[in-house]
Amino acid sequence: MTDPFTIDRMLSLPRLSALRLSPDGKRLVVAVGRVAPDGKKMATALWQVDPAEGAPARRLTRSTAGEGAATAFLADGSLLFTSSRPDPDAKPDKEAGKPAHALWQLPADGGESRLLLAPRGGVSGVAAARNATALAIGASIFRHAGDLEADAQRAEARKDAGVEALLFDDYPIRHWDHYLGPRVERLLTAAIPDGDGRIQNPLDLDPTAAGVTFEDGGFDISADGSFVVAVRRVPNGVPETFDDLVLYDTSTGEARQLTPRNASYGVPAIAPDGRHVAAVRWSWSSPQDAEQTALILINLETGDIRTLADDVDRRPEHLTWGPDASVLYFTADDEGHHSAYRVELPSGDVTRLTASGAVTDLCPTPDGASIYALRSTVSNPARIVRFDARAADQTPAELPNGVGEGGITVASRVERIGITAADGTPVGAWLVLPEAASAASPAPLVVFVHGGPLGSWNSWHWRWNPHILASRGFAVVLPDPALSTGYGQHMLDRGWNQWGGTPYTDVMAVTDAVVARPEIDATRTALMGGSYGGYMANWVAGQTARFSAIVTHASLWELVGFHGTTDHGPSWELEMGDPYTDEGGYRRYSPRENLKAMAEAKTPILVIHGELDHRVPISEALILWTDLRRMGIPGKFLYFPDENHWVLKPQNARLWYGTVLSFLDEHLNGTAFERDALL
Repeated sequence: MTDPFTIDRMLSLPRLSALRLSPDGKRLVVAVGRVAPDGKKMATALWQVDPAEGAPARRLTRSTAGEGAATAFLADGSLLFTSSRPDPDAKPDKEAGKPAHALWQLPADGGESRLLLAPRGGVSGVAAARNATALAIGASIFRHAGDLEADAQRAEARKDAGVEALLFDDYPIRHWDHYLGPRVERLLTAAIPDGDGRIQNPLDLDPTAAGVTFEDGGFDISADGSFVVAVRRVPNGVPETFDDLVLYDTSTGEARQLTPRNASYGVPAIAPDGRHVAAVRWSWSSPQDAEQTALILINLETGDIRTLADDVDRRPEHLTWGPDASVLYFTADDEGHHSAYRVELPSGDVTRLTASGAVTDLCPTPDGASIYALRSTVSNPARIVRFDARAADQTPAELPNGVGEGGITVASRVERIGITAADGTPVGAWLVLPEAASAASPAPLVVFVHGGPLGSWNSWHWRWNPHILASRGFAVVLPDPALSTGYGQHMLDRGWNQWGGTPYTDVMAVTDAVVARPEIDATRTALMGGSYGGYMANWVAGQTARFSAIVTHASLWELVGFHGTTDHGPSWELEMGDPYTDEGGYRRYSPRENLKAMAEAKTPILVIHGELDHRVPISEALILWTDLRRMGIPGKFLYFPDENHWVLKPQNARLWYGTVLSFLDEHLNGTAFERDALL
């Protein structure tokens, strides 16, 4: 018997991200997140791992603030990272507030980190040239501020006046958990100064732009540092916006648009020889036609755009070039996994390199023979692995590196299952069974519906971890219904603009198959979901009374009003249509339209929401909770004033899991609900 996998056990585990390989291939650096000593937040440190497995892992950074995951190696082996640690040369200022993320440089041979650039609005990302000292930097700067000094002056003026008001004349005005003002994301470029000096007067590559979508779209710098390719978002009235790929000369700021305005483009990656740019293209969708994704290659000399891997039928992510321009790698959701792919150039031949687990952060070695990466599974959090850069369908080998992520075992039994939907489409899922589940002792079932809705259950999940429930005796099924990624375009097409249609029937078909198993007690079932999964939880509550309990987190409830309160409502028009001319596409699958049926079923519902969520605003939960109370539907409302779309703080995560487990115990096991003493 292993120890129960509790929330405290999960919070004790390190969370690996942002794996990077040094230019000489002799050092791996990874961001390792843990609960901070005060227990109130997560804090990240950078660790060095020996790819040859000869030296123990070594912690590189240590600060109270922790480090950001934005890291990049320079050609000399020094490491760039972001951190909100204080400026060591600045005088203490008790009224200054929390510092924003600044850009720091750690020497290749260790020692003290050096502060390079500290804009008042913070650094949001960095890309470093392979063979030069040039950088591209994403930074948040006041509109019309000519330079960083003017930006700082405006910040001081607002602080001195006690002003936090914002004035908007464009749209959107919010993104995920923050307002898009008074600063906007800008693209800067600079060279690393010699000695101990800091970057002075970086060049703003597009000072007239309303904003460049660094966080979502990305940017890259050429190996010689002479140009940058970035995503420039251009509002063209509501609801239309353009996500263009633009090439900027780093010495003059001269811009050249690379893509036609026939789609949205993102995640550019410049080839090592500077002749091509790889990127992802998303087609403009409509209520009749689902979005389609393609991997493209842009010839910077001719402007020609070539589609790559068009026969793979997957949605490419995380583009990475090999050591030269002959190989491009990408990852993609793939039948309940997240696989790595190799594209040969110029032939375009594609090889799937990994066939199991979720592989991210690909780091090809300088000789092109191997790839280091992070790999997780439904059963294990991310670990550093290595695999051959050419062989097909491998199981990567783990590196025993001493960071502390090894050694975790969960008692749950994990199975890959599948059913056939009514239209003949295969639908996959993961089933997580408690150790003791058997025909003699069947377990209650909890159905987890993923968010997105374009997404997939294919990796370890910190926010929705099935093993915590399994250790409490619940079986958990993780279905990938229509609109899930990794199953080809057909899976998106059959669920597009059918939110409560085919995705719902797929979820129910998987549920029917699982409750027929002898290890499952079909009389004790619940359904949970967050974001789109929360939408589905609300929809299910109005369609059937078969579940004993519903948990709905950050969920959509009233789709007509949601259009006007979410951070970019007009983007939903690409799937649901124009609500100003016809609300039918929103009302047809709005869970609130089924309130009467919910009132008749009276399935108990646990509502969970964060005040700082702008993607699914708190108004959705407030309307839902008012409706539930008004109609006499039993339930509870767990409200987090300091969380956004996710629950990020460790203590709040404890409250989240504790409340959910107690709610499930009450309605599936017949035990009294226990309110946490802190609530």
